[in-house]
Amino acid sequence: MNKKIKIFDTTLRDGEQSPGCSMNLKEKVQMAKQLERMQVDIIEAGFAISSPGDFTSVRTVAETIKESVVASLARTTKEDIDRAWEAVSVAAQPRIHTFIATSPIHMEYKLNLTPDQVVEQAAAMVKYAKKYCGDIEFSAEDATRSDPAFLARIFSEVIKAGATTINIPDTVGYTTPDEFYDFLIKIRELCPPLDHVDISVHCHNDLGLGVANSLAAIKAGAVQVETTINGIGERAGNAAMEELVMALATRRDIYKAETNIITTEIMRASKLLTTITGVKVQPNKAIVGENAFAHEAGIHQHGVLKNKETYEIMTPESVGLTKNSMVLGKHSGKHALRSKAKELGFDLTEEALERAFNKFKEIADKKKRIYDGDIEALLSKEALQVPRTYQMKSFVINSGNSITSTAVVEVIKEDKTIEKVARGDGPIDAAFQAIGKIVGRNLKLEDYQLHSVSEGIDALGDAFVKITSNGKSYAGRGLSTDVIEASIHAYVNAVNKMIYEENKTNGV
Repeated sequence: MNKKIKIFDTTLRDGEQSPGCSMNLKEKVQMAKQLERMQVDIIEAGFAISSPGDFTSVRTVAETIKESVVASLARTTKEDIDRAWEAVSVAAQPRIHTFIATSPIHMEYKLNLTPDQVVEQAAAMVKYAKKYCGDIEFSAEDATRSDPAFLARIFSEVIKAGATTINIPDTVGYTTPDEFYDFLIKIRELCPPLDHVDISVHCHNDLGLGVANSLAAIKAGAVQVETTINGIGERAGNAAMEELVMALATRRDIYKAETNIITTEIMRASKLLTTITGVKVQPNKAIVGENAFAHEAGIHQHGVLKNKETYEIMTPESVGLTKNSMVLGKHSGKHALRSKAKELGFDLTEEALERAFNKFKEIADKKKRIYDGDIEALLSKEALQVPRTYQMKSFVINSGNSITSTAVVEVIKEDKTIEKVARGDGPIDAAFQAIGKIVGRNLKLEDYQLHSVSEGIDALGDAFVKITSNGKSYAGRGLSTDVIEASIHAYVNAVNKMIYEENKTNGV
């Protein structure tokens, strides 16, 4: 049977200490409700004594939350503990979380206390807090830079005084997984009373090892892990809840542990937090990043289309997404474009797909991001494509506000290259005049429109041209990140439609 790991979420306390991540009362309550919806075991609502606003938010969260334990942080002083209890006393399941530093550098330079004084103060204040509340958590700040024998001593005393959870934090993100595992095993050997309380860890991410160290701690016997949504927190942040939870869920075979977290609420929690704080996660962030379930490389896309497990070790649905994302870009293959075409409702022949794919590759080399609108415009054009009597090969435009615009347009017809030069009122008109010379027809431009298909400076231009010849109108479309090129493609497309229709009429 897998052991149960309690998730202690400190997004509202440690997480809010991240620069730019402060939240108002309404936002904290909203976030707390989402954490409760996820079935977080313990919600650390704040540091009640730090400010009147923090006290109010802790108390309001305590009044609101019914299913999760609600905790307030407090230093090992009577004033802090009194204020913490005043804030969480209204909770259905209150907890007081008190802490003191235990590393030599902290005790000497921050606390100005001897080790004996630290032990005495910690035990006395845990006992003081116990008169208010049965659920007391004690944290040894900077534990991973503390002496294991000293930690065993202080833990024994605070457990004797009534602590029910002992938190062993890697406050400055200093330890490594193997080292942390050995460290915890040694402390457990030196302090047998730890076997009768919950062992917790709180790992910071200064070296990018917050989640890895938390997982090592679970293997060493920890049953509670302190995390934040999106890994926010002091400096480089904390162990990210979504990463830890999904690591346990995905690798049950290794860790033999599980949580109560409803994983399908993960994306909702992540997005809510980014909406509240305005601090977005990096695109390649594990689990919740925009690219976490996105595939662009053709080999990957082909594999995922055949069987998702080829490149997905967890499903997007398991974290609250509706599906994975096939990101079409310059590394994508034809299989992905075919899949996207079907998704958008296009049934292309292999020949049309091949043309669309070649054009897509040209566009992808020019654009940083390909949007669905780009693909839809490209496929629409190919779906309506007629036999191409003329194909644009190249063009050169000479234009400016002090010269007459000149265009040199080169096309291919029946494997022969035809080139013409023309002048016009601007680069587009000059190019259209050159195409008219190539075709050898008196073509009248009836309508010309240019739209941006997507967004950004490299947006795809969608040109629409309507020409008339012998009283009949023919429309054409062209796509390119270069609006002049898009316009020329549109004009040539209209010419090809004209020839196609005339050939049909004449029975050719």
